[in-house]
Amino acid sequence: MASNPDRSSHFPAIEKKYGQPMSFWFDQIAEISARKYLEQIAYLRGNFGFTQTHANALVLYARGSTTSLKYENVEQYLAQFDYTKQETVRSIFRSMTNEYPTMQVVIAWNHPFGKIDDHYIIGVSVHQKHILLGPTHTGVLTKLTAELAPYIVNKKTFKVPVDWNVDAKLMCEIVELTLNS
Repeated sequence: MASNPDRSSHFPAIEKKYGQPMSFWFDQIAEISARKYLEQIAYLRGNFGFTQTHANALVLYARGSTTSLKYENVEQYLAQFDYTKQETVRSIFRSMTNEYPTMQVVIAWNHPFGKIDDHYIIGVSVHQKHILLGPTHTGVLTKLTAELAPYIVNKKTFKVPVDWNVDAKLMCEIVELTLNS
């Protein structure tokens, strides 16, 4: 089973081992959907005896990550998402590469990242209901507190809608602040 990158390949074993259909498990995750990833994992492990592998497969699948496949390029990463999400991610990177033509968009840590020379600038993670943007220098988030006020800001990331009208100025400020950190 480990050789199959589809997280759903774990579902038959989850149903057999824990005695409930997947609909039950998805309902459990739906009830705790507002919790953080690690809290969801701990909930499944503590309340139902899930192994780390099964908990991870279920939680990540429910969060929209249906595969553990490692991506060779950004287009391969984007292929799993609908057109709107694909275009939003492309627009995010285009907003930066228009101003910083030396920026490359690469796969790092299994996600698209903007990179200039040896400096990783920002990573993007697509989810079911939002897109997370993670500047590599978290101090950038603090410096841009006012500009990020319209968004949900976490410790190391901020959320934008999947159909975000990209704020090119904000994205370029992130690049500048990161390069000058």
